[in-house]
Amino acid sequence: MLDANPAARQLGVRRGIPLGSAHRLAPEATFLDPEPEADRAAIEAAFEVLATFSPAIVGSADPTDQAFGLLEVQIDGLELLWGPEPILVERIGVALAPALAGRPRSGIAGTRFAAMVAAAAAEPGALVSVSPGEEAGFLAPMPALLLTQDAEIRGRLRRFGLRRIGQVAELAGSALVARFGMEGARIGARARGEETDPFRPRRAPERVALALSIEPPVAELEAVRFVLHRIATTLAANLVARGLAAARGQVRLELDLAFARAGTPGEAVVETRFPEPTADAEAIERLLLARLERTPPSAPVSRLELELTGAEPAEGQQLPLFIPQALRGARLRWQLARLALTYGEDRIRSVIVTDPEAPLPEQRWAWRAVAPGSSGTVR
Repeated sequence: MLDANPAARQLGVRRGIPLGSAHRLAPEATFLDPEPEADRAAIEAAFEVLATFSPAIVGSADPTDQAFGLLEVQIDGLELLWGPEPILVERIGVALAPALAGRPRSGIAGTRFAAMVAAAAAEPGALVSVSPGEEAGFLAPMPALLLTQDAEIRGRLRRFGLRRIGQVAELAGSALVARFGMEGARIGARARGEETDPFRPRRAPERVALALSIEPPVAELEAVRFVLHRIATTLAANLVARGLAAARGQVRLELDLAFARAGTPGEAVVETRFPEPTADAEAIERLLLARLERTPPSAPVSRLELELTGAEPAEGQQLPLFIPQALRGARLRWQLARLALTYGEDRIRSVIVTDPEAPLPEQRWAWRAVAPGSSGTVR
C-alpha cells in the first residue's frame, strides 16, 4: 500500500502493508493502481505554484519517499507582499487546488514539526494556525508517537506509558537521553516546541533549451539527427560546466506545411524521462532520436528545439574497492531503455512481487516495465 484515506486508516490500513492485508481490513474500499509519473507531475506542478509565493520550499517529488505529499513553505517576512500569514496560506491553497485536485490541509507554526502536526490535524482544505510561542501547548495533547518514526523508540514510549507529547515535554532532557539515546534529545526538544530540523530549501530544477532554424526544411531524419547532435552537444557542455545533470528531454519540431496534407499539425513534440539524470550528449541524442525514429515527423522540419529539464547537481558515485563493475546498474538501465524503444516498451518487462499473501499465485506478482525511466510522450 502506498497510501490510504482517513476512512481506510480507521480500519487499520497503513502505508507499506501488503495489498492482501489491506483487502481483508477494508474489503469494500476502492483500490487504485499506482501512477508514479502522474503523482510526480502533480507535485512538480505544486512546486511551481509554491515558488510564485516563496523562494524557500521543502518537499519531495519521489512517490516512494516517506515524506511524499508533505510540502513546506517558509513564509516569514512575506506579510508586506502577501498580507498576514493566514491570508497568504489561503491564497496558496486556492492556487494549489487545480494541481492537486483539491485544496490541501495547511498548518502554520513556529517549528517545522509543529506545523506538520497542525496540518495533519486540520480538516481537508482547512488551516490550523498555532500562535507564536504556543507550540508546546498545542502539541501537549497530541499522541507521543508523532515525535519519531523510529519503531523501536515508539515501542519504548508505549511501554513507559508516555501516550501524550505533553508527558514527554515534562521529562528532563538527561532522562530522555539516558533512555532513548540521541533521539531522546530530539524528541524532547520537539515536545517542548523547539526547532530540531534546520530548514534547507530545495533547489528548483533548472531548464536549459536551445533551438536552431533549418533552411531549407528537411524531411530526412539523418539531417534532423545532425541538428539534434549539435544542440545536444552544446547543452550537455553547459550542464557539465555547471556540474548539473538533466532528468528529462524534450524535442520540439516546427514543420513546414507548404506541401503537407491538409490537417497536418504544425509541430511535433517528443519527450522522454532519462533512466537517470545525465549530461551525456550522446546518450541524450540516441534516446530522443530513437523516439523520433518510431514516430517520424509528417512534414519537413523547419526548426528544432531541444529542452532539458529537471537539471540538478550531478551526484558523484564512489566506486567500491572490492565490487567489480559497480556502475553496471546505470549502464543496464540505459541499454534497457534503448531496447524498449527499439522493440516496443510492452515487450521489455520484469516481475515484481505485489502481494505475497494473495491466495492465488497469479495474484502475488505483476509485470512492470524494466526501464521505467524511459517513459515518454509523443505529441
